[in-house]
Amino acid sequence: MTNPSKSELRRSLRAARKTHVEALPDHIRGLLFHRPPAPLLARIPQEAVIGVYHAGPWEAPAAAYARFFHEAGHPIALPHFTAPDAAMTFRRHSDPYGQDDLEVGPFGILQPSAKAEALVPEILFVPLVGFTPSLARLGQGGGHYDRWLAEHPPLLAIGLAWDAQVCDALPTEPHDVPLNAVVTPTRIFGLNLG
Repeated sequence: MTNPSKSELRRSLRAARKTHVEALPDHIRGLLFHRPPAPLLARIPQEAVIGVYHAGPWEAPAAAYARFFHEAGHPIALPHFTAPDAAMTFRRHSDPYGQDDLEVGPFGILQPSAKAEALVPEILFVPLVGFTPSLARLGQGGGHYDRWLAEHPPLLAIGLAWDAQVCDALPTEPHDVPLNAVVTPTRIFGLNLG
């Protein structure tokens, strides 16, 4: 039996993620990813720029983290694209409650306007399709985060994921950048505190 390709893995992991999220009662789903776990907070400098993402319907939500860090005085940044084939940059997200500072970008995802201040996150929360306990990440397939992480290594790159997204192994390539940690509703993977 051959190993599945990255595209086959993405397809099956997206389906498993959707099934997992749909099975969660709304009142439970609303409580998850509400606040970053204490061991993670202990590793984040007081005024660090925090990069988050605007989650799709089945992705682990990052909006509560954006609000939490905004209230704590951190600058918040979201990905910004000028075109589908353009490099990902980050721009200030000044309204994590009303999202009045966001507009629809080229991928149909809300992003800050081109007039928003450019920022470079020191702590980056990353979406993913799948991950391993050893912190390999399978993304959407565009390579945007891998390229950004290679060019701007943050203090911490942390994946947010549902428990259904963990895999025993994933195919990796030399350009794939591992994460420092992955937070799920039930545990933290990585984040060596030693």
